[in-house]
Amino acid sequence: MKKSLKELKSLSLIARGDILKMTTVANSGHPAGSMSSIDMFLSVLNRANIFPEDPFNPDRDRIVVSHGHTSPGFYTALGRMGFIDIEEVISGFRYAGSIFEGHVTRGIPGVEWSTGNLGQGLSAGVGMALAAKKRKKDYRVYVFSSDGESSKGQIAEARRTAIKEGLNNLIVLLDYNDIQISGRARDILSVNIVGEYKAAGWNLIEIDGHDFEQINKALEVAENEPLRPTVIVCKTNIGRGVSFMENTPTYHGKALTKEQLSKALEELGLENDVEKYIERRKNMALTRDKLNYPNIELKVETGQPIVYEKGTKVANRNAFGNAIADLAKLNKDNFPVVAIDCDLKPSVNLGKFEKVNPEGYIQIGIEEHNAATIGGALSVSGVLTFFADFGVFGLDEVFNQQRLNDINHTNLKTVVTHCGMDVGEDGKTHHEVNYIGIVRSLYYTKLIVPCDANQTDKAIRYAAKVPGNFVIAMGRSNLPILLDEKGDVYYGNDYNFEYGKLDIFRKGKDLTVFTYGSFAHLAVEAADKLKEENIQITVIGVPTPLDFDLIQVKEFVDNTIVLTLEDHNVENGLSNELSKAMIRNSLKPSYFEPMGLRDYTPSGTINDLLKIYGYDVESLVNKMKGLIENK
Repeated sequence: MKKSLKELKSLSLIARGDILKMTTVANSGHPAGSMSSIDMFLSVLNRANIFPEDPFNPDRDRIVVSHGHTSPGFYTALGRMGFIDIEEVISGFRYAGSIFEGHVTRGIPGVEWSTGNLGQGLSAGVGMALAAKKRKKDYRVYVFSSDGESSKGQIAEARRTAIKEGLNNLIVLLDYNDIQISGRARDILSVNIVGEYKAAGWNLIEIDGHDFEQINKALEVAENEPLRPTVIVCKTNIGRGVSFMENTPTYHGKALTKEQLSKALEELGLENDVEKYIERRKNMALTRDKLNYPNIELKVETGQPIVYEKGTKVANRNAFGNAIADLAKLNKDNFPVVAIDCDLKPSVNLGKFEKVNPEGYIQIGIEEHNAATIGGALSVSGVLTFFADFGVFGLDEVFNQQRLNDINHTNLKTVVTHCGMDVGEDGKTHHEVNYIGIVRSLYYTKLIVPCDANQTDKAIRYAAKVPGNFVIAMGRSNLPILLDEKGDVYYGNDYNFEYGKLDIFRKGKDLTVFTYGSFAHLAVEAADKLKEENIQITVIGVPTPLDFDLIQVKEFVDNTIVLTLEDHNVENGLSNELSKAMIRNSLKPSYFEPMGLRDYTPSGTINDLLKIYGYDVESLVNKMKGLIENK
């Protein structure tokens, strides 16, 4: 039941006490900023179409707290509005056995997005608002932001996208208290917040952020804006309600002592019952239940794979473009299928997708950080989402955004092309040679590096259907279609992609090569040439280099010369994963040599670079013969 403004005013006083108590109990946290935002939190929770008894209703309004350190305020507001138990929050805030972490955490009823890394919340809100438009839903998205984070470039990126996409269902409430951890925001880095939103074309409203009448009138205007997103710039006082905390940076990230708390609660006219919560905290367990992440599940129709014929050369990125165009045709009447592009449509081959599904093609421009976060937010909101980019941009440049997607357990399918030195002439700034190491750093993201166009097609369809984050990495060049030892297409009609399964392209007794991606065909060609000299080489493809079962190829590893061949930084690629797997499975090769990149590579054609570094077929043949002769 909605509360009156009079009730909200009374509740805000109680909420300020809750904020102070929980941070004192935890002896850490951000009390003062929470007290400047609490009136906005309560107002939105009171107005929004949300349901404490059904917090993950798919038709609910979404609320994103970009300045996630104000979690004491937002948790308090959720508790006082019936979403969570306020006593559990006050007792358990920032405790290892509690779900109420120091920054807002997705999975808690009412929390849509884990934040804390400032500057990403608006992009997440844009993604959720865009999902509503694509799904033809009428829910709104409210984003709470702060003046301190407003200097970050990703916010400017998100502002522009919101205007481009006409997101009139997006409302930002910006806490403008002019204080951050190091002092006055205007002294640290002056930002013309009002001017920048105006220049971007947003509907702008300025109010007193502690006046419930003004907050609610502004929200009513924003909720009925027909064309544009709205920003409500709320002038506030940090530490509002406690005289010695107001307008001072000291308590931005510092809890009150018990003595200070007693003084503050007396000033607020509230009971000091903090000892009750301190005692309760002492008896809390260190373990806790896992949170559930309420992604909207999709039943993806994968269709029939495209099989590319032997004798042809097809770039994996072309196979990707064909596959997602097919997926769009199959599924777009059931749910939106979206491909996010950062001004690379011809290079990442999204042209066909745009032709068959123009409403699903989203051009973000050269705004990779914004694009990665928007993609993550779309993917949890009932949209099958692909984010296509060059490897260095889609992974290296946006590692923090992809890390937040991982933390938020999104369902994003990131397809990175132009990986390795296969980018050739673009040179070292564009050679993505660390993607295995980057994805290794994420806990909930799977990696696939397909070996030819046929495997790419099947891997894309697999990743589309399986919930969770996937990175599918590929190079630029046209590659031959891989054949088995009989000369038939290896990844033909009978092949089904299985995550973790190794592919045995050739079998031999003299040496074993583990490889993947754009180097797989080179190893196969070298093996075929050596066979002419009666030298038997095993070639094993590892399309999932972070997760594979080595036991299935034990006979080709134990007491055998083992070589890894990869277009990747040798220090954080397949060789590391294979070494761990051999130790884990008590397998001992007679000799082990990693072949991979040991320095940044220059501009040049891929064929010239292969020769320079000894990865062309002739050099590989000589390398393998040398290892066998010297064993």
